[in-house]
Amino acid sequence: MNINLTIIGQAIAFFIFVVFCMKYVWPPIMAALQERQKKIADGLAASDRAARDLELAQEKSAQELREAKQQAATLIEQANKRANQIVEASKEDARKEGDKLIEQAKAEIEQERNQARNALRAEVAALAVAGAEKILETSVDASKNSEMLEKLAAEL
Repeated sequence: MNINLTIIGQAIAFFIFVVFCMKYVWPPIMAALQERQKKIADGLAASDRAARDLELAQEKSAQELREAKQQAATLIEQANKRANQIVEASKEDARKEGDKLIEQAKAEIEQERNQARNALRAEVAALAVAGAEKILETSVDASKNSEMLEKLAAEL
């Protein structure tokens, strides 16, 4: 056997194998590689979009949280103001009620004082009549001397 012929035969067989691979094997491999490359690129793009969407969602949630905190603070402030108004109104009502009770008590005291004064006057008048009877040792008629008793009570 001739070595040159063997090398040429092998070269031709190799060339046929390369052509066969380029025509039948290489295109599906290249298509699979391109498809895989496209999937990877799409995945990276989707990942970038998801990262941007996540950032936007985080910013939006942070903004909504700030707004909610601000609204809560406003509501709390309004509630505190209303509570203070209610407390002040209650204090004012209690003050008015207390003043009213004090005035009623003063009126009752004045009325009782006048009653006590009148009772004391009557008692003093009776004592004066009794004293006068003892001094005069005669009976003094209260109805006949009522005018004198009234003057005496008025002086006392």
